[in-house]
Amino acid sequence: MAKNEDWRAIVASSLNWEQAHATLENALRGLPPELRGKRPNGFPHSVWELLEHIRITQHDLLDFVQNPDYEEKLKWPDDYWPSGVAPASEKAWNESLSSWKKDRMALERFTTDSKLDLTTKIPRGTGQTYLRTVIVAVTHASYHVAQIITVRQLLGAWPPPKAK
Repeated sequence: MAKNEDWRAIVASSLNWEQAHATLENALRGLPPELRGKRPNGFPHSVWELLEHIRITQHDLLDFVQNPDYEEKLKWPDDYWPSGVAPASEKAWNESLSSWKKDRMALERFTTDSKLDLTTKIPRGTGQTYLRTVIVAVTHASYHVAQIITVRQLLGAWPPPKAK
């Protein structure tokens, strides 16, 4: 059986690995700004909406595992999606990416550095464990990253240009 630190590192690395699925960074690489807020025909979301949904949800999950005073503030599903189809500006796009990355790194650190037994139930939850919540963050993001790639395919913007 692996040491506690070993399995924690494996779980934490799954927040950003590219073995079984694309990373968010690679799914977004080379996306022309004019396509960030475009919904393909018949598809319910733009890349912006998916990015913001991933960010908002991950932030809420991070708050849930870390904040002993956590209270559900967001109403499902409305508050977990942005109000607009496109980012308001380049700055809004960059802030969303930066915030997502910061929270992902915090979730990785929580997973590897926490002294908590991750298999225990979260006291403020309804039966969720810390480990389950981290895994939800992983699977949720990977599902929507696949949707981002689908949106890009439908818009004729996939695969991204080769890095130079």
